[in-house]
Amino acid sequence: MINRYSTEEMSRHFAPESRFEFMKQVEVEVALVQAQMGLIPEKAAVDIRKKSKFQVERIFEIEKTTKHDVIAFVSNLAENVGENGKYIHFGLTSSDVLDTALSLQLSEALEIVLSEAKVLRKTLLALSKKHKNTICAGRTHGIFAEITTFGFKLAGFLFELDRNIKRVERAQENIRICKLSGAVGTSSAMPLEFEKMVADRLDLKVEDFATQVVPRDRHAEVINALCFLTSGYERLAVELRHLQRSEVSEVIEGFTKGQKGSSAMPHKKNPISAENITGLARLMRGYAQATMEDIALWHERDISHSSVERVVFPDAFQLAHYLTKRLNELLKHLYVNEQKMYDNTQLLGGVLYSSHLLLHLVQNHDMSREKAYEIVQSLAHSLKAGEHLKDKIARDRKISKFFTKQDLKTIFSGKKHLAAVDTRLRTYLKG
Repeated sequence: MINRYSTEEMSRHFAPESRFEFMKQVEVEVALVQAQMGLIPEKAAVDIRKKSKFQVERIFEIEKTTKHDVIAFVSNLAENVGENGKYIHFGLTSSDVLDTALSLQLSEALEIVLSEAKVLRKTLLALSKKHKNTICAGRTHGIFAEITTFGFKLAGFLFELDRNIKRVERAQENIRICKLSGAVGTSSAMPLEFEKMVADRLDLKVEDFATQVVPRDRHAEVINALCFLTSGYERLAVELRHLQRSEVSEVIEGFTKGQKGSSAMPHKKNPISAENITGLARLMRGYAQATMEDIALWHERDISHSSVERVVFPDAFQLAHYLTKRLNELLKHLYVNEQKMYDNTQLLGGVLYSSHLLLHLVQNHDMSREKAYEIVQSLAHSLKAGEHLKDKIARDRKISKFFTKQDLKTIFSGKKHLAAVDTRLRTYLKG
């Protein structure tokens, strides 16, 4: 991933040093269990635990000759261990170490993303609570629909985030897999209990039935979970982009001192963070496609998935972490124009209350729904510029007889909407 969209924490996590460290952890635990089982000398396991070191540059140097990164890695460890280095990787195949180490790496990477997502959740929850009574227009098809509140609108994104966090947690649980069953997965080189003993030490689960690799549906699930998460971010970003349009102007992204919106137009304040989130979420979904293609490997294994994963995993996790942080900053510094939100609900002369006029006629005057609908629709569609629906009803003798002054005041106050919103938010926004 280019530096522009990278985070320091995730860059460190997917650096070559980190990858080899996870691989070394697997090799050390394997040796300790093998010594415990009497498969290798105890002194060898002690030496492997104490002396196993690697030098990234040396691994790359060896790989120029071997054309095999795991062999280069094992050779470098053995050089540092000395005589007992011959017992490193005893009875294993490359994928045993690669896939088990990858499970550890991805699980920890998911933890980094989850931690940041929970920070984002707190920000979104606080913003939803703050604006629970901030009246705004609900829109369907991009058209004014009915009264809602900005806090209620945000609560929908909050609960989507909760669902997506759970999806990521499920993917994390399903990727915590140990695979040490050897070539083609039959455990022909090691006792069956060996794999379980190492898995316990690494706090992993044994793959139920591996081929030579961990089945790639588990890895596809990880990236798809990140896609759900970041697609949720995009949905919120798109909403904020629409609300920031000049003719709407209900929110504005934070704008810092010295910031410029355009090289040509000094007045511009653009929704650059929300647009950035939208674009990168598209990129993330492309990575999901690639990991789905990785599921169908040949026979017990091939390495067509390997090149894909070397790119996709670091990049996807960088994006997920970066996007989570960027959305959190966007929400923390978001300016919400409460007055403009209210004013927009009045732009079309109170038509956003039409459904409650309809309900009043049906409920209180025994009018058919079709007749009530026809009346309210006719009034709303015939409004002139600057005219308000409440005033038009009050002036129309044929219609005004169905409404008292208090009826109209109550309907057009939005109190019913606010009461309903308040009830739902008090019930659901406890955390």
